[in-house]
Amino acid sequence: MALLIICWHLLAEHNMPTYIGGSTGIAPSQWTTAGRPSSPQLGQIGWNTTLSQLEVYIGSNTWQFLAGSYSGTYLVVAGGGGGGSGANATGGGGAGGYLTSTYSFTPGTAYTVTVGAGGAGGSTSAGATGSNSVLLSIATSYGGGGGGYGSAAGTTGGSGGGGGAVDPSTTTAAGSGTAGQGYAGYTGTLVGGYGVGGGGGGSSAAATSKNGANGTSNSISGSSVVYAGGGGGGIDTRSGQSAGTGGSGGGGNGGTAQGAAGTAGTANTGGGGGGSAAAGGSGIVIISYAGSQRGTGGTVTSSGGYTIHTFTTSGTYTA
Repeated sequence: MALLIICWHLLAEHNMPTYIGGSTGIAPSQWTTAGRPSSPQLGQIGWNTTLSQLEVYIGSNTWQFLAGSYSGTYLVVAGGGGGGSGANATGGGGAGGYLTSTYSFTPGTAYTVTVGAGGAGGSTSAGATGSNSVLLSIATSYGGGGGGYGSAAGTTGGSGGGGGAVDPSTTTAAGSGTAGQGYAGYTGTLVGGYGVGGGGGGSSAAATSKNGANGTSNSISGSSVVYAGGGGGGIDTRSGQSAGTGGSGGGGNGGTAQGAAGTAGTANTGGGGGGSAAAGGSGIVIISYAGSQRGTGGTVTSSGGYTIHTFTTSGTYTA
């Protein structure tokens, strides 16, 4: 009885409804984030209808959530690698690393989000490796490997860059991918007596000598989108062949060694850049969870009963 009286006094002091006893329980006051009490008392508790969280005032204009963690799904795609550039055939850039899983987010915790940039295209060199994308310490996807050229091999990354070739008989190896994130590019291959650059590896192994590998489809954004396609290899036009095409998922098309640059990987897909100096596409980070909005950060949308936070640039997700 004494405990019941104390609880009643606490509720009355903080202007909270006093529904106590039987099967009624205790119903705290409710407010929106914008409508929180203007002069709260230490320990004041209420239900935040904006965030669907029970919160308590701990002083210094700070509210702390009392509810437990909640489950969300994340997608982390790194920047794609740049295509190689040289006098002969050049490799397409590898796709940025692709990671997706679930995680229990702790309310009130700030999670740093880093969105990796695409690697620059080569300048008579292998393309640059893309930059990593990171969701705090939860997930790190590695930037795609750069495409090779001439006597330089493709480089390792989330997915590996394609190899290059030098006429009439020399080819170079492709870069390898990272387990669980992507696959190797295709070794440089000779066609018609002249080099054809290997396509950059996507989220599956590159299937042909010059075309980039296809990426992976994911519906975390509310609609099906393909991410992490490999870049197509660049061609020496003396071979009489066409340049490689980029894989689905933002991979850029290859260009020619005789002056036609490849196309860049698509932004925010992690696509590899096409051979012949094209840059890789930037990465992306997406967080999704069931129900109404709980966290903040990124561009917030909703679809099919889920709240979605999309980061196309670096920022912070506060759960």
